Amino acid sequence: MPGGEGSVLVYTRPGCPFCVSLRAGLRRHGVRFEESDIWQDARAAATVRELADGNETVPTVVIGSWSAVNPSVEAVRAAAAEHAPGALPDSEPGIVDGALRAMGLRGSGS
Repeated sequence: MPGGEGSVLVYTRPGCPFCVSLRAGLRRHGVRFEESDIWQDARAAATVRELADGNETVPTVVIGSWSAVNPSVEAVRAAAAEHAPGALPDSEPGIVDGALRAMGLRGSGS
């Protein structure tokens, strides 16, 4: 189940600079995540409105029972450590590997 125990679900929309930043940060740290575009998925948009007091504020992240609207990379990593440790890499990527991941030039696997 997306956003269920063991997974990180990031709700986004095209052109959102905060979404771009969060995705890059998660990739830089090797965090595996699923993404759902609220402009393409009405259920995703409804979920975000429910979590964001009626607004379609993105990025919104769901990890098991934890959710946050426009969280920092550090907050997502901490929540993943508690609710979805399998989404985290076995070891922190080095600076070059992390930069390549952030740019989408290298996979986010561990």
